[in-house]
Amino acid sequence: MQSYDDIFPLVRDTLVEMFELEPQQIQPPTRLYEDLDIDSIDAVDIVVKLKEVTGRKIKPEDFKTVRTIDDVVRAVQNLLEE
Repeated sequence: MQSYDDIFPLVRDTLVEMFELEPQQIQPPTRLYEDLDIDSIDAVDIVVKLKEVTGRKIKPEDFKTVRTIDDVVRAVQNLLEE
């Protein structure tokens, strides 16, 4: 099982790489849509990339409630605990 502190850098680095963001922009309370201008198409791309990184399939319904970086990290954490 990976801890939150293990998963957060993975999520941060993935978003930095995918969307050319600055690492300091990505904090747990950061909102994907409002703060980072990530739209629903981008969210699908995030799911695909996280699948590649984790080796686990993320169900789209598990990602529908994701609104913040914290939500993304927790979704990945739950996925890895399955």
